[in-house]
Amino acid sequence: MRHLKAHRKLGRTTEHRISMLRNLATSLVNSREDRIVTTLPKAKELRPFIEKAITLSRRAATLEGDGAEVGSVHLRRQAAAYFHAGNFRRATTTRRGQIPPPRTAGVAALTRLFDELGERFKDRPGGYTRIIKMGRRAGDGAELAIIEFVDNAREKEAQAATKKRASKGSSKKKAAETKAADKEAADNQDNE
Repeated sequence: MRHLKAHRKLGRTTEHRISMLRNLATSLVNSREDRIVTTLPKAKELRPFIEKAITLSRRAATLEGDGAEVGSVHLRRQAAAYFHAGNFRRATTTRRGQIPPPRTAGVAALTRLFDELGERFKDRPGGYTRIIKMGRRAGDGAELAIIEFVDNAREKEAQAATKKRASKGSSKKKAAETKAADKEAADNQDNE
């Protein structure tokens, strides 16, 4: 029986698996195209992992009232568990005159999650990601998949293009109909 065995092991120890999911979540949030390519089992494991972090950022975006700022910090700290921490011992490794190392990708992901994605998905009750199957990889035959955020820029451009094509097609139809009507009216006047 499979009782209490909810997640895939992915051939890794628990620590390695959690670290891998954090890396995938960081890559997805930081990607310019709002999508990453990975294997299908990894994508299926990543989906609930990243959606919980997005839900925390959504809650922070909708907070109002006196404790909103404190609640936002609390939610941000909770969401930080879904990404790797910032630079470990950042202050002790820099000496006088040296430039401190840049912030890590996890910190950048957390910032983007709360600044941009929380606002984008504020009115969406769930289902922030989509998985698209790509077929099998040539080398080892692993099933590949794209995991991406819904309502991304590419999707909005495609919707705008289809609307533009539809309106252009309808304007051509209208132009053809008016031309036919004008021609019919001219024929009627010639016949009289």
